[in-house]
Amino acid sequence: MSLSDELYKEVLLDHYQNPRNYGEISHPDLHEEGVNPLCGDEVELFVRLDGDVISEIRFRGKGCSISQASASMLTECLSGKNLSEAKRLLRELKANLLEDKKSDYAEEYSDLDSLEAVKKLPARIKCAVLPWNTLEKAVEKFPKAI
Repeated sequence: MSLSDELYKEVLLDHYQNPRNYGEISHPDLHEEGVNPLCGDEVELFVRLDGDVISEIRFRGKGCSISQASASMLTECLSGKNLSEAKRLLRELKANLLEDKKSDYAEEYSDLDSLEAVKKLPARIKCAVLPWNTLEKAVEKFPKAI
């Protein structure tokens, strides 16, 4: 295992064992549930907006370490960002994992680099993308975000 693989593993485990922004928000502006029926991963996202800025974002879920760590990373990366930035980052992450387009994430999103390790396990890519797909569905349903 290379040094970068070991570092990526540590970041993923840290987010899984110490999830950031875990819990729910009462009366969220955006709310969506996502399920991966193949493995049973579940993610539920709660988002409060101030205009088009994500003022608070939280998640609940159960499933593998990759899906739950990815949800934790999503909440950290997108808190305080506007919906356009959230959609841009979502497209970038999905292109990186699903289309194998290398991404150079800004320093503030550096934990997302750890998801690179998932590309070595193609069956687990859907686990990593589940929270991001769930957010995408939530944003698509929000009339002001279109």
